[in-house]
Amino acid sequence: MKFHRIFAVFLRYFYIYRRSGTRILETVYWPLLDLVLWGFVTLYLSRSAKGLPQFVAFLLGALILWDILFRSQQGISVSFLEDVWARNFLNIFVSPLTTWEYLLALMLSSLLKILIAGVVLTLMAWLLFSFNIFLIGISLLPFLILLVFLGWAIGLITTAIILRFGQQAEVLAWGIALLFQPVSAVFYPVSVLPPILQAVARFMPAAHVFEGMRSVISTGAFPKRELLVALALDVVYLAAALAFFFWMFRVARKKGLLARVGE
Repeated sequence: MKFHRIFAVFLRYFYIYRRSGTRILETVYWPLLDLVLWGFVTLYLSRSAKGLPQFVAFLLGALILWDILFRSQQGISVSFLEDVWARNFLNIFVSPLTTWEYLLALMLSSLLKILIAGVVLTLMAWLLFSFNIFLIGISLLPFLILLVFLGWAIGLITTAIILRFGQQAEVLAWGIALLFQPVSAVFYPVSVLPPILQAVARFMPAAHVFEGMRSVISTGAFPKRELLVALALDVVYLAAALAFFFWMFRVARKKGLLARVGE
């Protein structure tokens, strides 16, 4: 594994975004729109419901953290699609680049998108709604890391499916993460879900992360148990996603699908 090859692929994605205003706009437009929309909703509800003094922190904190997960997933799958759209995927794998190096480059690209979106959301939340997400404290860091790992796992699964079934599966790159949102307890506690969905939520790392976030805001206590459970689930899901990707990659290579990716 050579770092200079990983960095070279990462630079390719970086230059694509540096020279494309529309791609940069897409990176910040949707999360900013969500922030403004839900920010004003939470302000209205908090002012009309005096019993909910922490409502703004709950919703805006959840919104920013959810976008971290969403961007980490898209950083994997959409960066892969950039190569598909440019008919460049086969060129990459006739080079000495290994599959592991390619995946690490996708993860670096994902971190860049997370950084851009995270800075914009944090700044605008502070300017528009006087909400400082860093008031959550040092607990914020493990929240972010666990959500990034989960986003990578979802992104790898999405990429593997697109690699195997072609461009007809591209829609998954934008919608698959949203399938997990109802049972991830992003904007509400797990306790409001029906019993069967509560059972499903126990196996969702994001549900434990968002429950832990609300615990920190409400009590200031570090949610050690929630984060340990989320970490264990993340490790299992990320390992399974990597195994699934390499399996699909071998199937695609054996069937000659790599040469037809993007056609």
